[in-house]
Amino acid sequence: MTRPLPFDTGRTGRARAGGRPDRADLAETMGRVAHGDKQAFSALYDALSPLVFGIVIKVVRNRAQSEEVAQEVMIDLWRQAARYRPEAGSVTTWAAAIAHRRAVDRVRSAQAAADRDHAQAARDHRTPFDVVAEQVETRLESEQVRRCLSFLTELQRHAVTLAYYQGLTYREVAEALHTPLPTIKTRMRDGLIRLRDCMGVTA
Repeated sequence: MTRPLPFDTGRTGRARAGGRPDRADLAETMGRVAHGDKQAFSALYDALSPLVFGIVIKVVRNRAQSEEVAQEVMIDLWRQAARYRPEAGSVTTWAAAIAHRRAVDRVRSAQAAADRDHAQAARDHRTPFDVVAEQVETRLESEQVRRCLSFLTELQRHAVTLAYYQGLTYREVAEALHTPLPTIKTRMRDGLIRLRDCMGVTA
């Protein structure tokens, strides 16, 4: 996992006289981070990044996304260091809570995006017949349909033909006929109602 982007701590150039902090020293290190000490953050990063990444990947289950989330968590630790209170718990517990929350947020965000895409795809590919259309479909007889189609306006006839015989969606019919989508929807519904009445289909 690479280092966060807001600053360059420099892996080879940073001071390491005190070595990587033990967990008992993390609270003191966090205090220095809160005062903007980049060397302290470098030590904190080395101490906590494996823990953070381990928590995140168990939730996200995608390495690339987990690396992104883990970086976000480490940046959060840098930005929110002043909010840490030792009496509320250890640094590792605080970092773990932030990591888990961030990971869950990423999963929920990804799921919400997938749900939106699925819903949009369903809307775009759904057969554009409402209950009226289904009533017509149950009574389709080619001669009767052709006769009844002749009573529709040209736009209604083309729209119904494209939708029923070619299986186009409302949007695809609108594009094929170079007609605004709301107009197509209205004409389709009116046309299907006229077909139902012509064919003697009752609700």
